[in-house]
Amino acid sequence: MIEAAKIWNEPNNKSHWDILIDPDWAMFADMVTAAGKAIRTAHPALPRVLGGISPIDPSFVRNMQVRGVLDHVDAVAVHGFPLDWNLWKIGEWPNKLDEIRAVTSLPVWVTEVGVSSFGAEEVQAWGLSRTAELLIGHAPRIHWYSLYDLPSTWEATTRHKEAEGSSYYRHFHMGLLREDGTPKAALDLFGRYARDMGLCQWFHFEDHRLDDAARWMQRLGVVHLRTGLSWADSFRPNALDWFDRQMDALAGFQVTVTFCFTPEHRGIAPHHTSPPLDVNEFADFCAQMVERYCVRTGVSARTPPPAPADEERACVP
Repeated sequence: MIEAAKIWNEPNNKSHWDILIDPDWAMFADMVTAAGKAIRTAHPALPRVLGGISPIDPSFVRNMQVRGVLDHVDAVAVHGFPLDWNLWKIGEWPNKLDEIRAVTSLPVWVTEVGVSSFGAEEVQAWGLSRTAELLIGHAPRIHWYSLYDLPSTWEATTRHKEAEGSSYYRHFHMGLLREDGTPKAALDLFGRYARDMGLCQWFHFEDHRLDDAARWMQRLGVVHLRTGLSWADSFRPNALDWFDRQMDALAGFQVTVTFCFTPEHRGIAPHHTSPPLDVNEFADFCAQMVERYCVRTGVSARTPPPAPADEERACVP
């Protein structure tokens, strides 16, 4: 079951949005507004979440407020990694949430928080426990990043690589499971928090880990999952087959689906971080995915028949 649609990912991070093209986020604001309207039309009750900001910056939220974006979302989200990349201490989490609550009345979700095992697995395990202590009961949704380590042969989705130095390699050690699927020290510990702290796990196109991931999450008792459907991937051959397989495999979880990544040929610049040439194309993608995977109760997502206009709507895969 899809519980929310998240519009983009880390828009104030140059790894996910090209701030040289859009330095004041005016294009981003237009895109989110268009997507928010399209999602609301496609599914009047589905919560819309503004892409999680990283760093946690109240001025960015104020910018979105001034531009009218917050009128078209139902929650805002933040991401934090104080033991790996952020320049603040883990104990400051309550203050960071308060900084955002001070500039918006919308609920504040934590859709990515994690600790790498780059230095030691014991550090990750301690960070998990401390994060749970600080956040559970203080944010309506929390997603631990992530279930799996990033495979060493893949690239991390970051444009900071040259500037990060050895910190770049922390991206590859954020999982509760190693690349080969074997558990780390924090895995069993996570099971204690799984009903209150969800997971964030990104799946690459035709990701070989999908079915094993679903089995691990069921074993751990995970309720809430955040993942993504890539606009760029939608132009690949057999894209819908992959999207269907992904969403079917995740049908047992309350899923927040993130829509992001600009296709190279549909961006102002040929990169997934680029603002789109036409924001309505991204909005249409969001609406199409919502219509495909969030349909009327008891009706197949693939072949929805006509129904009365006042029929109750729910989001089921």
